[in-house]
Amino acid sequence: MKFRFVKMQGAGNDFVMLDAIGQRLELDARRIRALADRRYGVGADQVLVVERAPVSGPGAEADFRYRIFNADGGEVEQCGNGARCFVKFVRRLGLTDKRRIRVVTASGVIEPRLEEDGQVTVDMGPPDFRPEASGFDASGLVPSARGGAQVWPLDVDRRSVPVCIVSMGNPHAVQFVGDVDAAPVAEDGPRIERHPRFARGVNAGFAQVVDRSHLRLRVWERGAGETLACGTGACAAAVAGIRAGLLDTPVEVQARGGTLRIAWDGDDTSVWMTGPAEPVFEGEMDLP
Repeated sequence: MKFRFVKMQGAGNDFVMLDAIGQRLELDARRIRALADRRYGVGADQVLVVERAPVSGPGAEADFRYRIFNADGGEVEQCGNGARCFVKFVRRLGLTDKRRIRVVTASGVIEPRLEEDGQVTVDMGPPDFRPEASGFDASGLVPSARGGAQVWPLDVDRRSVPVCIVSMGNPHAVQFVGDVDAAPVAEDGPRIERHPRFARGVNAGFAQVVDRSHLRLRVWERGAGETLACGTGACAAAVAGIRAGLLDTPVEVQARGGTLRIAWDGDDTSVWMTGPAEPVFEGEMDLP
């Protein structure tokens, strides 16, 4: 399969962008893994595919369909940093000249908007704090309260780790730590990701509150490992902190790859994420 691609990044979270409208693609998990491989492929945290919106049913009112594949080949529901890259990608291809588009994902419709300064803002929809929304089996557990947030005791390597569970269209388990640089991301990240209480796996966030408007964050992403930034992870950590009474909106979330601005007014309102999205290079590849 020969195809064209564009490599893009948002705050260091990097993607291979594929156009399935202007070219025929035959993708499977093996090809996704080969494409995302950093030694033998292009290299990326995720592979993102633009398709035509469905002609009927959910998402028929959208401009495009947006599919997200982790580096391990698995398809997932949502990717915030990728959504910012998506709007610049479809404009680069000449598929639209709109600055604000509607995009249907596996978890619903989102609306990325290109700002005048080149940053991209995405309406990520409202967060969902119900355990079942993240595929979390809460049976036998009793949460504690921190402000308006529920904190769940998660057994990790025979330790009880307090986590806030948030769905941003994909599942997140956020824990607040004193020093994010010293957090055991490489050790506990995969343990939390594959914890048996999460039916579909989970993204593990390690968040340090700097002050009421600043957060430092590291995320072990489901199917990708630790990344330089995670857009939905930044949203989940910010809303968990706001709900717990630790943060005020808006929140500047500092990841290792860059800074994202997260705004949320609480209750059932949407989370708004603003950050960079830039092309790195483009090319052509032939995968057997």
